[in-house]
Amino acid sequence: MVAASELRGDFVLSNGQRSSVYFDKFRFLTDPTLLRDVARATSALLPTGVTMLGAPEGAAMLLVAAVSLETGLPVTVVRKQAKEYGTRAQVEGVVEAGARVVLVEDVSTTGHQVRAAAEVLEAAGAEIVAIVLAIDRGGADLLREAGYEVRAVAVLRPGDEAPAGS
Repeated sequence: MVAASELRGDFVLSNGQRSSVYFDKFRFLTDPTLLRDVARATSALLPTGVTMLGAPEGAAMLLVAAVSLETGLPVTVVRKQAKEYGTRAQVEGVVEAGARVVLVEDVSTTGHQVRAAAEVLEAAGAEIVAIVLAIDRGGADLLREAGYEVRAVAVLRPGDEAPAGS
């Protein structure tokens, strides 16, 4: 996953910082073999007692769907804002009060998007058991400071070299 998604060049990260390394999540989210491998690795990090998976709206929806197929757990997706038509929902899928949710995110540099999704789900009555990141580029720090348990398939910081054999 890391080797497949690592790009070299001059990139601006979501936190505004520049980096010579960028991890293009679509390199592993759109390759069926890699997606299956990352879904299995993500599934292995799920704590016991989870009743539902969640993801913020966006590319993480590809990974959470694959993890759902791997585990048989239902999924909820949290929109950035409530849609302005139809159900006008911000939380998609059926989230029962007391649901024990693990949020899944692909690459997290700041943690802002997945934290916002966690707060929306908590307001809907869910308990966020953990947040699992495919690649942690620093986002886990903010999430832990906010009191969330965070697990990651790979932990890399801006400027890190990809480990051999990843």
